[in-house]
Amino acid sequence: MRDEAQCVIIGGGAMGVGLLYHLAHQGWTDTLLIEKGELTSGSTWHAAGLVPHFIGSLNMAKVHAYGVDLYNNLEEETGMSPGWHGCGAIRLAVTDEQAQWYRRVKDMLELIDVEAHLIGPNEIPEHAPLIDDVSDIKLGFWTPNDGWADPTGSTNAMATGARQLGATIARHTLVTGMRQLPDHRWEITWQQNGEQGTTIAEHVVNAAGHYGPQLGAMAGLDVPIVSMIHQYLITEPLPEIAAQTKEMPVVRDPRSSAYYRYEIDGLLVGPYERAGAETYGTEGIDWDLHFHLTPPNLEPLMPWLEHTAQRIPAFANAGIKQVISGPITHTPDGGYLMGPAPDLKNYWLCVGASIGITQGPGAGKYLAQWMVHGQTEINIAEMDPRRFGPWATQEYTIKKSIDEYHEMYQVRLPGEYRPAGRPMRQTPIHENLDDLGAQWQDVYGWERVAYYGEPEQHSWQHSNAFDHVAHECAGVRNRVGLADLTAFAKFEITGPHAAQLLDRITANRLPAKGGLRLSHLLTSDGGIEAEVTITRLSDERFYLNSGITSQGRDFDLLRNQIRADENVTVTDVTGNLGLLAITGPHARDVLATLTESSLATEDFRWLTGQEITVAGVDCLALRVSYVGELGWELHHPIDQMPQLYAALVTAGQPYDMVHFGSYAMNALRLEKAYKAFGSELTTEITPIEAGLERFVDYTSDFTGKDAVQARQQQDPATLDMVLVYASVDSSDYDCRGNEPCYAPHAEPNDPPMGITTSGDYGHHVGQSLCFAYLTPEHATPGCEFLISLYGQRHTATVLDAPAHDPTNQRLRT
Repeated sequence: MRDEAQCVIIGGGAMGVGLLYHLAHQGWTDTLLIEKGELTSGSTWHAAGLVPHFIGSLNMAKVHAYGVDLYNNLEEETGMSPGWHGCGAIRLAVTDEQAQWYRRVKDMLELIDVEAHLIGPNEIPEHAPLIDDVSDIKLGFWTPNDGWADPTGSTNAMATGARQLGATIARHTLVTGMRQLPDHRWEITWQQNGEQGTTIAEHVVNAAGHYGPQLGAMAGLDVPIVSMIHQYLITEPLPEIAAQTKEMPVVRDPRSSAYYRYEIDGLLVGPYERAGAETYGTEGIDWDLHFHLTPPNLEPLMPWLEHTAQRIPAFANAGIKQVISGPITHTPDGGYLMGPAPDLKNYWLCVGASIGITQGPGAGKYLAQWMVHGQTEINIAEMDPRRFGPWATQEYTIKKSIDEYHEMYQVRLPGEYRPAGRPMRQTPIHENLDDLGAQWQDVYGWERVAYYGEPEQHSWQHSNAFDHVAHECAGVRNRVGLADLTAFAKFEITGPHAAQLLDRITANRLPAKGGLRLSHLLTSDGGIEAEVTITRLSDERFYLNSGITSQGRDFDLLRNQIRADENVTVTDVTGNLGLLAITGPHARDVLATLTESSLATEDFRWLTGQEITVAGVDCLALRVSYVGELGWELHHPIDQMPQLYAALVTAGQPYDMVHFGSYAMNALRLEKAYKAFGSELTTEITPIEAGLERFVDYTSDFTGKDAVQARQQQDPATLDMVLVYASVDSSDYDCRGNEPCYAPHAEPNDPPMGITTSGDYGHHVGQSLCFAYLTPEHATPGCEFLISLYGQRHTATVLDAPAHDPTNQRLRT
């Protein structure tokens, strides 16, 4: 056993071995994988091995597509078969909402050249002859290049490839402890054949599957995953299957909440029961378990098996040869954890996948890129472990994971935030807003208002929230609006070297004292890693804000950039401060009645901040508005929020002030052509493509400067794509992001030339609006292009300026 390694991966399932394989391909061959038993002996070995292309996330679809590609080529590289069955797959839609979702996913998959077809109910038996009852089917989503892989064969094929490149695997070795050394390396303690030893590694990776939380606890880390018991049945050989001349495709059926596939002339059926799902090992799992299964319990599966028998009559009379019942890891949002652990240097996570055979190769590829190069070629924010914070307790994780399991094959409609694990953290005025009809979202551990009105009947089209949002937008544009924006990340940066730190890590020039400026943190390749607003309160004191979902990641980014010789303190004050925003033409009139400070333009300019008292509450007032109107953000002690809120409501009554939520804010920011981090701005994009050059100060030496400067000097016509702002000819559907864009006269089979990033209906301007990245020849104002919305192509027109107040006159008033 080795004493030192560049990297130690703990866990020999599909996720850990997938990372080992890809680290070796990236040149990190000094990597050791430690497995307490045999490879795959945790939960990988008993997986059904399905590998689908279908998924609602574009970046996760890239992960899935890479897995298919790798399994098709792995034997040629390693000489070992992954047991790949390229039989294709059909996902059934049994409701109109599912059918519409499938149209959206098909559009999205065109962006990465994944072959998919929507087929009618009567075509389904042609591909899957065992399907008899198609009476309730709206359509089928047919992906001919899907399939399934043998879990043990595919994992061992990747392990063989890693060994061939020089990586090392230690089996039957139990990790018993770990600690971080002063130089940030990790000391891993292990037992092997009754002997104890240690290995020192620069990096350590938790890929321990359902042992992930226990391994994390050794380093003081809470890992928000829980194992769910998943069962599948294998029938005795069926003559109907034996008679087939080719392997049947994998079928996923929302009615039975189950998948079906071929298994040695029999049928494998795996239901995700929609009630009564059981967790496993929440109090800890015995380290000595290997190739472990749990006792079968078919009772909660019976309603779904009955649906299966109706769909496939051959199953009704089949003998059951085997029932596989075992734990599979799940997270609160159904996505795996891949990336740096919060608050721990050089500790990485690659754990929590519920379909590890599908996602292990792609997770390994992109985490290897991240570890070796400091960034990835795709946007991995939805995989980053820091999307969860300390609020993701075990109780929350269990409730969300059970709900996610129950809903595995159901459609999640836009704006649908399910009640499991809620309510989350509420601001002190939650009850006041609830009494006004607030409809709530849960966002990074907070309850946040979506809009005010009757509960939403969720839809892909304009929902019943549409008119309520229109009312809020009109109130903000014509009078004045009030919003609780407490759910934003808030940081204080202080110390003699605070300005030096921020000048080095942000691309824009720092503001003068009392000034406020938008800036971006970039990767070394110039990708946009964070967007922050910086307010300079003094020479050595700065206040930063960013989106709430970036809180954990941005906190790490800020702290990890501090050099040993710099005296800087970064403090996360998110939970300490409330944030009320008052904005609209009468915002000054309302606020002026509550403060002795002058709010006149000459005394309180746009994009400045002052510490003032409002209604007896000390506030940091920032003159800024994300909706493009005269307005102030009032950052204040959260325990004084009720006092401030009550005063603002009273002062706003003469002006018929409205409350507004995140739906209206998104529509209003689209009218102003304000870009959003996470949609328009990601690590895949530099400020040049995103049209953010005015926020780049080339006179300072910031991270990513060389890459941005090189891109800036490039002929614009040679850029892959650039961001445009456009109006869309659509009456009842708006862009949501990740819709494919086509040249104006594109033929049906022509490939996309662009992609939308976000969209919404601009109620004040009466237009459906969007942002999209297009090839430069289509980016000129006035140019038309096509956007596919749910399979129908709509004309969009590039705009030359924001649809509302293009000169910012209302902001400066």
